[in-house]
Amino acid sequence: MIEIENVRKSFGNLEVVKGVDLTVNKGEVVSIIGGSGSGKSTLLMCINGLEAIQGGQIRVDGTPVHANGTDLNKLRQKIGIVFQQWNAFPHLTVMENVMLAPRKVLGKSRQEAEEIAVRQLTHVGLGDKLKVFPSKLSGGQQQRMAIARALAMSPDYMLFDEATSALDPQLVGEVLDTMRLLAEEGMTMVLVTHEIRFARDVSDRVAFFRDGKIHEIGSPDQVIGQPQRAETADFLKSVL
Repeated sequence: MIEIENVRKSFGNLEVVKGVDLTVNKGEVVSIIGGSGSGKSTLLMCINGLEAIQGGQIRVDGTPVHANGTDLNKLRQKIGIVFQQWNAFPHLTVMENVMLAPRKVLGKSRQEAEEIAVRQLTHVGLGDKLKVFPSKLSGGQQQRMAIARALAMSPDYMLFDEATSALDPQLVGEVLDTMRLLAEEGMTMVLVTHEIRFARDVSDRVAFFRDGKIHEIGSPDQVIGQPQRAETADFLKSVL
């Protein structure tokens, strides 16, 4: 599981995560919703150790992420992350992009890495794009390639940081379908998303972030359907 206890994160004098507590159990899908600047994406970076924290603790399967003795590179093999931008290597084909981490990080042979890449690209619906360069893909296809690249490391957890926010509206659906497939397969996922209806469909729990804190958390039907806090209701009214 992922355990977040009283986590605080500041940039200079600006505190952006203010004492957050959250436990994500194995096989659970938790969506984090809220306005821009509320601390959602920063919390995700802290889970993966990409941002340092100023207080509290985050543990992944019992390993403290921010402890001095923790091998972050090894820990990150368990935690796939997909950003708003896919950041592909333009000079490598789609398959070569996905093969890279298994070869360089996991020490897989070229044949093993190729088998992994073919399997994961087929998994996300890109089995016919193996030899294509990223520039020839649509935005939605590029983001699905990024998901395949993360899955190629066989992670136990997947973090999604507004994975559809940079896409044209007509391309959002194909990425959400891929994320829905992972949820149905039992992948443990933490999603930062503006796709409220999607969050309601796939999540076990939804957390509403405001001013660096979780203001409300519960089932999708409760938080999105019948919010208990006025701030949650106001936010949902503005985005739906």
